[in-house]
Amino acid sequence: MPNVKRPAAEPDAEGVTPPAAEQPAVVEIENGTKVFRDFWRRPKVRAVNGIDLAVRPGEVFGLLGPNGSGKSTTIKMILGLLYPTRGRIRVFGRSPRDVRAKARIGYLPEESYLYGYLTSEETLDFYGKLFDQNRRMRRERTEQLLEMIGLRHARRRAVGEFSKGMARRIGLAQALINDPDLVVLDEPTAGLDPIGCRQVKDLILTLAGRGKTVIVCSHLLADVEDVCDRIAILFEGRIQARGRVRELLEEPDTCRMRLPSLPPERLKRVLALLREEIGAEPEVDHPRRNLEQFFLDVVKRAQADESERSGVRHSEAIPAYLAEEPKPQRDILDRLVQRDS
Repeated sequence: MPNVKRPAAEPDAEGVTPPAAEQPAVVEIENGTKVFRDFWRRPKVRAVNGIDLAVRPGEVFGLLGPNGSGKSTTIKMILGLLYPTRGRIRVFGRSPRDVRAKARIGYLPEESYLYGYLTSEETLDFYGKLFDQNRRMRRERTEQLLEMIGLRHARRRAVGEFSKGMARRIGLAQALINDPDLVVLDEPTAGLDPIGCRQVKDLILTLAGRGKTVIVCSHLLADVEDVCDRIAILFEGRIQARGRVRELLEEPDTCRMRLPSLPPERLKRVLALLREEIGAEPEVDHPRRNLEQFFLDVVKRAQADESERSGVRHSEAIPAYLAEEPKPQRDILDRLVQRDS
């Protein structure tokens, strides 16, 4: 899967990039609050405390925070798994518990809960049936997803035999079986090798490029920095910081220059001019690739040896239905009514 980059666009006053800023929010939270109570209905823990949030179409949004900050509770309220104590939550303009909203969501939980006695092929077929997909669609999407995650050769192995990383890949595939408009990924790269991590990040950018909305929760901040447009950092159930990643991390008081390699004498003259101009000693070092890119380059060279492998076979293929232009979707309830009539 080749590295995918989206062209940068200028954000509006709220830090949202057009045309997403002109469209209704996919996820809206107003004064979202969740209080967990004990057996006697007494307030025990205020997990989420009056947050306001809007996630726009085609946006990759990072929800960050330390353990116990309220991330998982917020995600569960967006999915309709928990009901807010106070406040209002809308997903595609509907209640999160509305089946028509749920049919447009793909979810990868922090732990991949799979039926260990099913094969990878049977697992994806099972989830396709939950979305009322016909046999042909289930078969086509299963083939494409297994190719994407590099487990086509293990299609008839029980997922209970898989390593954590292989099970994680199946979990990601099931989250995409319905071609969702909102993809919620909780620790999507947990248990994956560096190649798998890069593929997941490229896939996220591909989905966003199609107009899909992606919400990412991760403790791997480098991954978040690579793919997210905006982030919100939670602590003690409140949003402590939010905005575009580039603007939050930028240091406006300093600047960096990138020069071609110069002979020592010429470099000395350039540094002398800079020192005279700014009145301080400039810092000089050589640019470096990040470790992820170096690792990928080494493995790519090693893949020239096509020896037999029993684990994951890395693929750059993206399922056709995920790469094509999005089509209007009928509500799942409408399909069920027409089928029974």
